[in-house]
Formats: sequence, C-alpha cells, structure tokens
Amino acid sequence: MPNIRFHKLAAIVVLIGFAAWMATGEFSSVGSVAANKAKAAEAEQAKAPDAAKPKTAEAEPKAPLRTVAVVTPPRKTYARAIRISGLTEADKRAVLATRVAGVIDKLPVKQGDHVKTGDLVLMLAAEEKISMVDNAKQLVVQRQAELDAALRLMKTGNLPKLQLDTARSNLTSAQSQLETAQAELDRNEVKAPFDGVIDRVPVELGSSIMQGGEVATILKLDPVIARGEVSERDLGYLKLGDKATIRLVSGQTVEGTVRYISRDASSATRTFRVEVAVPNADGSVPAGMTAEIALSALPTDAVLLPRSVVTLGDKGDLGIRAVGKDNKVAFFPIDLVDDTPTGLVLGGIPADARIIVAGQELVKEGDEVKPVEADQATIQKLLGEATAGTQ
Repeated sequence: MPNIRFHKLAAIVVLIGFAAWMATGEFSSVGSVAANKAKAAEAEQAKAPDAAKPKTAEAEPKAPLRTVAVVTPPRKTYARAIRISGLTEADKRAVLATRVAGVIDKLPVKQGDHVKTGDLVLMLAAEEKISMVDNAKQLVVQRQAELDAALRLMKTGNLPKLQLDTARSNLTSAQSQLETAQAELDRNEVKAPFDGVIDRVPVELGSSIMQGGEVATILKLDPVIARGEVSERDLGYLKLGDKATIRLVSGQTVEGTVRYISRDASSATRTFRVEVAVPNADGSVPAGMTAEIALSALPTDAVLLPRSVVTLGDKGDLGIRAVGKDNKVAFFPIDLVDDTPTGLVLGGIPADARIIVAGQELVKEGDEVKPVEADQATIQKLLGEATAGTQ
C-alpha cells in the first residue's frame, strides 16, 4: 500500500511541473527566444540617434571625361571616282575571208600596215573573169553607138519607133551583162571594210585558198576602247559623256569618254558593262592590255580626311565618330567618294559635325567626352601618314 501511494504522488508532481512549463510558452520553436532578442536589438538601434549609427563608405569620385581631338573640315564639291578593272580592245575587229576559191594573185598588204576603207587586201587569179568584163564593156559601147544612130535616124523620120525601142533594150541588156561580169570579178577581191591596221595575214602569195578561207584580220584602234564592269550600286552615278582616266599596266595614262553603259546586268556577277572611248590616232594604245579605269561620276559635297579617322561602328559598318553639341559621341556611316594620295574624300557627313581625329578608338557612341580642337600640326601629321601609307 505504501508503495502505491508513492507512485501516485510522483505522477502528480510530474504533471504539475509539466503544466507549469507549458504555461511559460517558451516551447513554441527552437531558437525563437534568440530571434526575438535580435529583433528587439535592431529596433533599439533604429531608434538611436544618427550619431550612434555606423558610418557607410563614401561614394567614389566620378571618372574624368576623356579628351579627344576634333576638327571641322572645310567642305568642297568633289567628282565621285569609281575605279574598276578592265582591259583595252579594238573599236572594230573583222576577220576577212574569200567569197570564192582560187589562187592568190595579189597580196599588197602585210601585218602592221594601215589601210583605208576600200583598199585592196587580196585578189585571186581571175583572167577569164577579167576578159568577161572587158567584153561586156565593149558590148556596152557598141550598144550605145547603135542607140545614138537610131536616135538620129528617128529625128529625120527614117527609122520606125519600134527599132528605136529595140536599140534601147539592147543597151540595157549589155549594161546588165557588164554588171554581172563585174560582180563575178569582185568576188575574187577582198577589200578593207573600214580604216584600220592589218593585225594578221595567215596566207601567202601564190597559195591556194578555199571559199570562206581567212585571209587577214583588221583592227580599228582609233578610238581604242577601255572596257570594264561597274556594280549595280555605282550604276546610278554614271551617264554617257562622263570623263574617265585610264591607267594602263605599262604605266601610261590616257583620257577618254564614256560612250556606252549596258542596261543588262551579267547574270553571274550582277555587274554592268561600261565602254570608254579613248582617242588613239597614233596607235600607241594596243588592244588587250590590262587597265584601271577611273570614272568621274556626278559631283557631290564631301570632305577630305586622313584614313586613320575611319573606324567600325557597333554594327560593323565603316564610318567616323564625331562629337555633338552635347559633347556626346555619335557615329556616322560614310560614303567613300574618292581615295586620293592625300587622304579619303568622304560624303554623308553632316555639315556641322566635329569629327574626332585622335582618340576615336577609345570611345563609343553615347560617351560624353571633352573635345579640343586639333592643331594644324596634328592634322598635317595625320595627312602625312595617310600619304605615306599609299606610297
């Protein structure tokens, strides 16, 4: 009995202690007391005066603006130059051939000879045809005399009108025979179709030749033609009559005029054929020589700048960087008008643009900079470097 009373008493004590612990409320979450204390400390710190707060790091000083050299170049009107590769060729080229077969009886020309229109180049032996022509001429003379006699008799009334008509018919027939004989003789001759130079004679005097055989090649080299092809982008800048400068591979430079611009593009290259006529009275410019053709197209407003100012934009296109009124960098795509020994002639640049000539590679669009005017020595140095780069 006493043991049972002790266990009951112990259980009652434990129950009372557990109830007291639950009443305190500190069993809800692990570490909740510490968290509540931390929040209370932060609240107290927020209520404290500013002097009690810890000092934050001071803001870093703003970086100084980058200095760039700028220039506002003078604007001029430049003739746009379009440079293309090409070659020279004859204005006319003909391969002369025989119309009948025969033996070469006359060959009065040789390679390099200059001939005029209608000059004899070759004649085949034609004794029988010459005889036929002579006979036809004599017959024409005889028929003409008969007609003259008939006219005299007709005037005196001693000849019927019918016989006069017969005399006229006989003369007409004789003239027709002469023309036929002369045409047959002409088939044995080969004559120059235009003024030119004999470039090739593949036959010899006395040799036999078949009908249609080649006897000579004739070239017309005045004017000589410089031929090239322009891109579809440059086609709109050209017109007939534009001046052109042709620089031959031999170093010779000649002037010419655009005489033909094709309106049908090559299906392979999408380019258009252009022909420049070059006066060549002395024959100094041969056909088939490589040439650089500089076409002077429509004039445009542009500026002359050193090559070093050209840079790449964010999209990879060529252009220049300039400084606006707000001292911020702007990018302008360029239109290359010409490439001269003293620099690049560029179009498409606003008139009031202050172009960066030093430091343009160190800035980008939108950057604020400190622009300073480039002195004359700097500009001359840049132009000098551009000139040296072309030599």
